[in-house]
Amino acid sequence: MNIFNRNIILNSRSPRRKQILSDMGLSVTAVSTDADENCPQDIPVEKKAEYIAMLKDQAYTLPLADNDVLISADTVVVCNSMVMGKPKDETDARRMLKTLSSNRHSVITGCVVRTPCCRKVFSDITQVYFRELTDEDIEYYIRTKRPFDKAGSYGIQEWIGMAGIYKIEGDYYNVMGLPACKVWQTINSI
Repeated sequence: MNIFNRNIILNSRSPRRKQILSDMGLSVTAVSTDADENCPQDIPVEKKAEYIAMLKDQAYTLPLADNDVLISADTVVVCNSMVMGKPKDETDARRMLKTLSSNRHSVITGCVVRTPCCRKVFSDITQVYFRELTDEDIEYYIRTKRPFDKAGSYGIQEWIGMAGIYKIEGDYYNVMGLPACKVWQTINSI
């Protein structure tokens, strides 16, 4: 089936994920399920996002039509073996950004792409390098961008990505929350 004739159901609250899929020319409907996002301690760090994406996928219980494709995803930031989710408040955001400053970290997005007859599960990893962020940089970013809905307390597409990130290795869109090329290839393959 032609990918442009598929009905993409995005199981996510992320406006960035929806925008990525829409920018790819796909017809997207965003839904949101309440999934338990707790991950067992023994899950390896590099598999946590994939595990949570599978929980989100399992929480979507409506039947899928033949041309439907359900996409569930989760993104984590890992720095110094520490997993960073979304910050709880300004103090937590400040702590995360100070940790990322002058450091390399991994952004891992786990995805589940499902049709009525097939389910594919995968992850993508992008390495991100921050320059040293001053206290003023961090305060400006928190005050103006309110990064409380983003893993690691930042959005690469915002000011901090332009002014603070000097290199990435991997998919830029993965850092935004969805590995666009892998998702495209997966939809085309099922």
